This record gives sequence, structure tokens and C-alpha cells, in this order.
Amino acid sequence: MSKIVAIDARWLVGGIGTYTENLLQGVGRSVNGLEFHAIARGADEARLKEICPHVSVIDVPIYTAREQFLIPRAAKGCDLLHVPHFNVPLFHRGPLVVSIMDVIHLRSPNYRHTLSSMLYARPMLNAAVRKADHIITVSNYSKIQIMEALGTPSCKISVIPCGVGEQFRPYEDDRKFRDAARILGINGPFLLYVGNLKPHKNVGTLLRAYAQLHNGRRITHSLVIVGDDARWKCSVIKESERLGIRDSTVFVPFVSADLLPRVYAAAELFVMPSTVEGFGIPVLEAMACGTPVVCSNAASLPEVAGEAALYFDPASADELASQIERLAHSKGLCASLREKGLQRAKQFTWQEFTRSHMEVYHLLLGLS
Repeated sequence: MSKIVAIDARWLVGGIGTYTENLLQGVGRSVNGLEFHAIARGADEARLKEICPHVSVIDVPIYTAREQFLIPRAAKGCDLLHVPHFNVPLFHRGPLVVSIMDVIHLRSPNYRHTLSSMLYARPMLNAAVRKADHIITVSNYSKIQIMEALGTPSCKISVIPCGVGEQFRPYEDDRKFRDAARILGINGPFLLYVGNLKPHKNVGTLLRAYAQLHNGRRITHSLVIVGDDARWKCSVIKESERLGIRDSTVFVPFVSADLLPRVYAAAELFVMPSTVEGFGIPVLEAMACGTPVVCSNAASLPEVAGEAALYFDPASADELASQIERLAHSKGLCASLREKGLQRAKQFTWQEFTRSHMEVYHLLLGLS
């Protein structure tokens, strides 16, 4: 008789959403003695039923008191519950796996003294590591951070890196640029950033570096920023205006999943300026599309990009500008990073990601 694993799939946006959806795609059918059930919002029910036949609808927001009661009820009768975030259901009585992507709320100066961190994130992260039978994280950097910040023993944490989908690949025909240019409203080479606009993403440093290059006529590229954030977008736009680059900076709130690989492939180079990242999926996606990467030397990013990127100090706009300029004026360096990036990306697959999760489930359920 199969053991039942319930997965809380109410958050299908951002990095956690990519993690959760690819996990369900990998394990969504009954395999190796396990049967999987997804706990979802009503809006996502049809979408998830395409990859997981057993879906329970619980329309309760995350970070609320109601989820503390309703998620245990939805998981009742299951042999294992996997929550892919630290909002653990404290009233759940059974084996529990928790995924913690990072501890930014505890370690980053941008967040650790905020009310939301002190009143929710800090106590919930502490509760999560105590209650979980096992913790999954996505990088060795995050594992060390969890151990140091929360006192969790190494043996309780598995590092399972994210993968990259087959849709992220080079596009060698002219359509890659035409499709991207039409949607983005540009007609020349561009630098690309993909991600939200929160402070730890360090978009301000990218804007200052780009302003040096653009205003000094050292490059002719546009800057495309794909991502949205209701709280921080206004300040980012105002900074671009102050720097005199608003007309050459394109803000794109959303790009469809079908178009995103072509946007990556059409970019001259991709920039990831973050001060903190648990993993940094966009770096992997850009490399898989054959786009040269410039990223900060902080947190997990060197762990993901290896020798397939140019690095800079995230506190230095000058250093970032220098690395962008090097790439913009060297076809040889671009070609080298493109090839290294394509090879590096092949090391990260969702198939291996799924297999590693299955190992954790089997271990906790006594099936290995």
C-alpha cells in the first residue's frame, strides 16, 4: 500500500513557486511506493491537476492564523507533510519536511530588525527547525546560515540544488530577438535583470553602474528590468530618474513563461547584483540560454555559477560597471562565458532534484 505525501502548494510565485511546481511535476504521480497530494488555492486547482491528480483546495492565505488549523486538517490521513516554506503548521501531528531557502529575515540588515521579522519570521523559523523531522535547503551557503542562525545540526539538513527546465536553451534564429524586442519595446542590445525589487536584490547598485556606462557613452545598451514589487518599485524608478537613465531603462512587470527564455537568450548579458541569495535561479536560467552572466560574489551565487560568470563586489557600482564594460567590448570573453555557462547549467537538473527529494521521503517513511 502506498504512503501518502502531502505538499503545500499554495505559493506558486517566485523562487518558492518554481521550486514547488517543479517538485510536483517530478513526483506528482504515484511512484516508488509513494502517492502525492497537493494542497492548493482554488485559483491554481486546474493548473496543478495537470501534474498531480490529487489536489485539495484550501483557500487560506499564507502567514495567517487560519492556515495553522486548515493545513493540518487538509493533511489529515497523509503519512508525511512537506511545507516548502517556513510557515509551518504548528498543530500538525505527523512527520514533517520543511524547505527553508534562506534565513534572510534573520541575517540581512535590511530585514532583521523589522517588525515582520521580529514578530513572525524569527519565531516561525525557530519553530520550523524544531518541529521539522528534516529540513531541505537549496545551497551549502543556506545550510551554513541555517546552522549558524538557528542552531540546527548538519545531519538534519539536506542540500538539494534547484534545476533548470529544458525550455531554457539558446535560440539561434533571429526570432529570439524579434519576439523579445516586440514585447519589451526595444530595438537594440540590452542588459537584463530578472527578479523582484526588494533591497537585498541590490538593483540600486545595478542602476548606478549602468548610469556610469550609459551617461559616459561607454556602452549603447538599454537596461531591461523584469520584475515587479508593489512596495519598492516606485523608489527604484525614482532612482533611475535621478541618475538620468529613465529613458533607456525598461521596466517590465511580467513576462510569460513562454517568452522568458527568449528574453534571456536575446540579452547581451545578464546581471545578478544581489547581496543575499539562497540559490539564484535566474543565474542558472540565463546560463542555460547561452547568455553571459555577471553576478555578485556574495552568498550562494558563486556556488551556482562556478567559473561560468564574471564577479563583482555587490557594494561597488564601479566594479560592476567595469565587468559589464569588459563583456560589452569583448566578443571573445562573451563566447567563453557563454560556453562555460551552457556546460555549467547542465549540472543542475530537475530530475536530480526530484530524485533527491524522493530519497528524503523514503528515509523518513522507512522505505529506504
